[in-house]
Amino acid sequence: MRQIVLDTETTGLSAENGDRIIEIGCVELVKRKLTGNNRHYYLNPERDSHEDALKVHGISNEFLKDKPKFVAIADELLEYLRGAEVIIHNAPFDVSFLNKELERIGKQSVRHCVGKVTDSLVMAKEMFPGKRNSLDALCDRLDVDNSGRTLHGALLDAELLADVYINLTRGQNSLMIEVSAAVANDERLPLIDLSQIQLPVLAANPIELEAHDKLLVDIDKSSKGQTIWRVNNLPIAGTTRKL
Repeated sequence: MRQIVLDTETTGLSAENGDRIIEIGCVELVKRKLTGNNRHYYLNPERDSHEDALKVHGISNEFLKDKPKFVAIADELLEYLRGAEVIIHNAPFDVSFLNKELERIGKQSVRHCVGKVTDSLVMAKEMFPGKRNSLDALCDRLDVDNSGRTLHGALLDAELLADVYINLTRGQNSLMIEVSAAVANDERLPLIDLSQIQLPVLAANPIELEAHDKLLVDIDKSSKGQTIWRVNNLPIAGTTRKL
């Protein structure tokens, strides 16, 4: 399946309250490789951007006045997205804006056109729970160069997100490639009887137990006593005392 990494910039934060799309950036991936078959649109939103939004994207109202309206590019955009897996960071936000624009011109929602929508923010939160998972934070964590990103821009952000997505899914993809290659080559993968394998059990030493004990106490304090071992009155692992 083709993959399209998509990002938008908008006049504000609420499509339901009348905010509009001012920029759309799309980057195509085929077999996880950038193809260069990208799409980039600036749009006349027929309204001014909020001050806070201007600080984020820096696209002036004056610049957008002679740009096409969404209706002028809708068919081309939908044909480009048709059947693809669309990858978006915080997908509900961008999808809500796209759907509202499509509704205004009497067209069906995005999900009637694309193969599926994947939210890279949900993926990142599952992979890095409790950490910042903004695009900038993920670029830093996954060694994606975002030094040219001083303001938000839809095409640049889509390009960065494409690199982030590839790095997020690299391990999973390597495993899938190995299995797929074996199946494609009709290789007979050997069956292994795991019951015959004796796995060594390495006990934690006193220093490791003490560090683990301290970590659990810190987690309990951070959760204000709502950890499962306190709620269920369980002992801390590695000790005989209870919290």
